[in-house]
Amino acid sequence: MATPPVPGAGMPGAFSGPQAQAGREVNTASLCRIGQETVQDIVSRTMEIFQLLRNMQLPNGVSYHTATHQDRQGKLQEHLRQLSVLFRKLRLVYDKCNENCAGLDPVPMENLKQKNQQLKQIMDQLRNLIWDINAMLAMRN
Repeated sequence: MATPPVPGAGMPGAFSGPQAQAGREVNTASLCRIGQETVQDIVSRTMEIFQLLRNMQLPNGVSYHTATHQDRQGKLQEHLRQLSVLFRKLRLVYDKCNENCAGLDPVPMENLKQKNQQLKQIMDQLRNLIWDINAMLAMRN
């Protein structure tokens, strides 16, 4: 599985996608999505590296083909280079997310739990209301 090269990764202007071209600031949610995709790419690239290493034979003199070994070693070096590019990209995303969230006040967990409980109560009430409406409609027929 080939991963396309990352344009501008490792450089300050790495976020030169359609959002940056339109003159808009890249928001934290889209940065998190980019970071998640980058982590997935890192995992798949690492799995490919381990697959290459598993298939690679050591040059121990038994049916050793120099060209085949050098070809596999070249592929391995390319995968490692792309992996380091992906890690640099992930570092940029991480730093940008930290920068965007630096001025935000953290929300206490108690407020989140309380809001979740309120939302659960509302969903339960709506579920009961829908159940009652369906029961009345069934009785009418």
